[in-house]
Amino acid sequence: MMPLSLIVLPWGFLTGALALDAGIESIDALLMSVMVFAGAAQLVAIGMIKSDAGVLAILVTTVFITARHLLYSASLRTRVMSRPLKWRLTLGFLLTDELFAVVGMKSERDFDPYFSLGAGLCFYLAWVLSTLGGILFSANVPNIEALGLEFAVAAIFIAMVMPNVQRSAVAACVLTALVASAIFHALNVPGAIVWASLLAMCSGYFVDRLRGTAHE
Repeated sequence: MMPLSLIVLPWGFLTGALALDAGIESIDALLMSVMVFAGAAQLVAIGMIKSDAGVLAILVTTVFITARHLLYSASLRTRVMSRPLKWRLTLGFLLTDELFAVVGMKSERDFDPYFSLGAGLCFYLAWVLSTLGGILFSANVPNIEALGLEFAVAAIFIAMVMPNVQRSAVAACVLTALVASAIFHALNVPGAIVWASLLAMCSGYFVDRLRGTAHE
């Protein structure tokens, strides 16, 4: 989890800095990371707050952006369903793309809740501290938006996804997501990431089924 935590530092710094630029108070900007803990949703929400968007619009947009977490939690359900409620709530709060990449591929036998807790808290601490850094030091970094710190987001996902592209079904899923998200973004389709994700999952499923049928 440590390499992913290091990569997220500029992303968190950018989130804290942009929150102040949007007119959000320092304590509120920090509490957003402490209580919400959803980088992409936070950045989008901050942009919408800056443009005076309504609360309902922000909430609906956040739901679309974070909808993939429903899939993550469903995938991990059998591993945590026997755990006490405090474990399920804690791991649910800490469940990010990065944590899922680290523990999502583990079998039920190999799944260790304490390892998951430690990995999740490691990333959580990095996110909160980097947000605090953006809040405290952004005034000393002029025109921070032009530094390209948001590329950290893409770097994280590339690092997580590429090592897992070892089967044709996974490759089809990744390729579909890449093409579909680019097309939907160019066409300004609402919820582009969600629709691209659904198409990617469908393509991966069908390729996997076709390969299974061919081997029968």
